[in-house]
Amino acid sequence: MSIANSFNRFAKWTARTAGHPGTFGMAVAVIVIWAVTGPIFGFSDSWQLVINTGTTIVTFLMVFLIQNTQNRDSTAMQIKLDELIRAVRGAHNELVDLEDMTEEELEQMKAHYTRLAERARARLRRRTRQAEEGEHQAETGKTRGSGKAATKASTA
Repeated sequence: MSIANSFNRFAKWTARTAGHPGTFGMAVAVIVIWAVTGPIFGFSDSWQLVINTGTTIVTFLMVFLIQNTQNRDSTAMQIKLDELIRAVRGAHNELVDLEDMTEEELEQMKAHYTRLAERARARLRRRTRQAEEGEHQAETGKTRGSGKAATKASTA
């Protein structure tokens, strides 16, 4: 087994374990024990150094493990999204590799889709307004036709 595979297995195990409520309880217990031993050691520099060193080491190592997990999750999510884009008829396949575009290209794509969203929201507002007007007219018995035609239609 390669070092990379071993690291990935260890990172997955650590991520699962670190996120478990029991692990949180254990961390709280360590801090409580450390705090209780403060008076025993006279709140000495060595006593403070123990918790500072321990937390620094754990934090340093967790940064790499968490980053590994996030990279793997992000890559898996991108592959899933790419497959959905590829599989949906009418989807824009040029969106499949957005994560590889430059900042400028991403900004251009964002502006394009922002314009599309604004147009879609404007259409939705118009339809909503028209539907509300139709409901209001139905409630009041008024129609858009001329007075004679509307009267004739309503009496028929």
